Amino acid sequence: MMTGNELRRSFIEFFESKKHQHFESASLIPEDKTLLLTVAGMVPFKKFFLGEKKAPTKRVTTYQKCIRTNDLENVGRTPRHHTFFEMLGNFSFGDYFKKEAICWSWEYITEVLKIDKDRLYVSVYKTDDEAYSIWKDEIGIDPTHIVRLGDEDNWWAAGPIGSCGPCSEIYYDTLNMGKNNEEINCKPGDEGDRFLEIWNLVFTEWNKKEDGSLVPLPEKNIDTGAGLERVASVVQHKSNNFDTDIFEKIIKSIKDVVNLTEKDNTAIRIIADHVRAATFLICDGVLPSNEGRGYILKKLIRRAYGAGSIANKEIFNKGETFLYKIVDSVVETMKEAYPELVDKKEEIKDVIRSEEEKFAKTLKAGTELLLDDITKGVKIDGSTTFKLYDTFGFPFELTKLVCEQHNIEVSEEEFNKKLEEQVQRSKSSRVVMSDMIKDEFISNFYKQHGETKFTGYETLKDRAEILHISKKDEDTYEMIFDKTPFYAAQGGQVSDHGVIYNDSFKATVKDLIKKSDIFIHYVTIDGEIPSVGDVVELEVDKDFRAKTMRNHTATHILHRAVKEILGDHVNQAGSLVYDKGLRFDFTYGKVIDKETLRKIERRVNEIIQKDMKLEVTNTTKDVADKMGAIALFDEKYKDIVRVVDIVGYSAELCGGTHCPSTGVIGSFYILSEQAKASGVRRIEAVTGFGAYDYVNENRDLLQNVADEFKTDVHQLQDTVKKSIEKNTELEKEVESLKDELISHKISGIISEKKDINGVSLIVKKVKAEQKDLKTYIDKIKNKVDNVIVLLATVNDDKIGFACGVSKELTKKYKAGDIVKTVAQITGGNGGGKPDFAQAGGKDVAKLNEALEKVENILC
Repeated sequence: MMTGNELRRSFIEFFESKKHQHFESASLIPEDKTLLLTVAGMVPFKKFFLGEKKAPTKRVTTYQKCIRTNDLENVGRTPRHHTFFEMLGNFSFGDYFKKEAICWSWEYITEVLKIDKDRLYVSVYKTDDEAYSIWKDEIGIDPTHIVRLGDEDNWWAAGPIGSCGPCSEIYYDTLNMGKNNEEINCKPGDEGDRFLEIWNLVFTEWNKKEDGSLVPLPEKNIDTGAGLERVASVVQHKSNNFDTDIFEKIIKSIKDVVNLTEKDNTAIRIIADHVRAATFLICDGVLPSNEGRGYILKKLIRRAYGAGSIANKEIFNKGETFLYKIVDSVVETMKEAYPELVDKKEEIKDVIRSEEEKFAKTLKAGTELLLDDITKGVKIDGSTTFKLYDTFGFPFELTKLVCEQHNIEVSEEEFNKKLEEQVQRSKSSRVVMSDMIKDEFISNFYKQHGETKFTGYETLKDRAEILHISKKDEDTYEMIFDKTPFYAAQGGQVSDHGVIYNDSFKATVKDLIKKSDIFIHYVTIDGEIPSVGDVVELEVDKDFRAKTMRNHTATHILHRAVKEILGDHVNQAGSLVYDKGLRFDFTYGKVIDKETLRKIERRVNEIIQKDMKLEVTNTTKDVADKMGAIALFDEKYKDIVRVVDIVGYSAELCGGTHCPSTGVIGSFYILSEQAKASGVRRIEAVTGFGAYDYVNENRDLLQNVADEFKTDVHQLQDTVKKSIEKNTELEKEVESLKDELISHKISGIISEKKDINGVSLIVKKVKAEQKDLKTYIDKIKNKVDNVIVLLATVNDDKIGFACGVSKELTKKYKAGDIVKTVAQITGGNGGGKPDFAQAGGKDVAKLNEALEKVENILC
């Protein structure tokens, strides 16, 4: 019986024997910017399939890590659904086609894996007689084990237009292995779990035109995928993917850490899947945030934490963290295939633990919101349970648990209805594989002209030929040249500024983008509109480039400095380099004190003062790695990489522009340091004349403040300190006088109380700040028993209400209900706890009417 590791090795070795080159798994952060995450094995090769780039070799094999979240609600509840999974694949770019792909898949499955042939079925596209014939005549499959399926099952397309072709899928019959006996009359493609798809072969051979017609592609391609987890379940004779050795250590760790048993299987599997996914996402540079892939990571961690909290109520009650402890078992299981996990393990654990701690607080806030509704007697309907799920990350079971503790019923049916509505909205806006539409223009342009030659490393002025010009909008044109000295925004560095001109026109460069190595210039034009074929001068703004270069080189020094001072586990998590300054994001989960920040700043300035030389080398990625060059998580690198080496200090893979030596930077000052996201800090800084201006601005500010305090700059700190101490004394005196005044006023307020049905009622408009109303109410409640107090105040045409209810009356009268009723009459709203609540109102003209209504509440 093969293990998961043995399966990977055997697959790669098999296709290497068929002359395929093994490519390591690409990052979960795809090069394709239209996708948030790598969702399939073919994603890293999309540019080859779409003809935008020439493949480096005709045959490729991989095991590719993938993430999909479109069936998130099924994870842990079915035998096959995962967010993180691995796809085994073999690919052909204009080399072999259907016969070889089919024959090799069958050979591997039956001869290497030795899967029972009698349990194997295949599907082909309804009109694909060629594939049908290969399966029947070449492979010898019984025709009763072959089904023809339509567009939905067996046709792949890159989008409404572009590359497409039929598919052929291989299924394993699970009848009598689990609970599938009732599906005895099913066939592949039917609803149900009897037939498990283990391999998909895509035959990309057509180009779909806008009129719907199909024309043959110049090159036919093969894209295949086999889910490692599914294949492992078949080979290991398991009816559930989570029962394979791929999950064995992880699940044991979960049971030990969270103290769970077999009755908690759903929770265990959710945690196992989500922690595995989170581990790989963080390893590839994703960090929790409120948008994009960071939000996906955040949601996975929170769902896993919620699952553990439901299964072990002690975790929920104490707000304990536990997910980070499971990371060790994930790394131990996966390190053979993904050794990078070992080096990143502690960083991964820190990020997960930090997010757990935050979510534990959020759970508390959500619970308090829920308890507030419960104590008010508010019905916990589907809108509330779904809000808790969507906003706070509460699984329905967690809401149900809290409600059960307070004898409140909730409807799972109502929750599921709201959830289904969201699922439908998600489906309508989801980006899936079929949405990956080919950019026809760029693809065709590249085929005709090749890449734009970038000359900006050597010169800031060049002469080039216009290859394309078109109007983008009313003021802006797109221009492409055979070469350009203009740097296009990438790697955190912004695009160059400058001009393009000849005798007939002058264009100002507003922006650039680089797509498939084509530099597209966005310009505004004065004079005649030039034409394709015209030769023009391109001139980069020297001052803008020089300032940007200083900040970019300073960013490299800063990257190394934070590693030296904070620890080598710190990594860059993003950057922005422009003429005004730099922004540097890095992974670090703690607040940095002023002393440490100054150490970092000083270290950067030390390297600047040493005037260290920069050397740029173009070499292979392997050689760069041996040089110790740092590769950034969100950058994609070619076979030949550019190493920027601050000789003797720091080396990074970088395509940006840099100073010839560090001394050119001049000086470096940190403007701010703050949290940017969970586990990520941000430093903003300036260099050169930006640093000079910063120092002058601060000097002027200090002098202006000193002048205001009528003191010398050198005495300013002592003067401010004495002023603060004096103000503190005055504030205490004011509060004391205010307290005396309130005490004096409440005697008059109490004298106006009414006795209604044994309850003392005080309703009064007072002259006071809203923040002081609670003090009034607390003093009144201390002096009067069985009292309901409603006070109102008006400031800046806005009404403030506060209501207090003696504790012995709260079973019958709720302060939150009273204040809400009154506020709504004035066009406002509010609420709070049974014994004290506040609200706001808008319509001052209706204030008296609102106050008069209070008495009706008691009658």
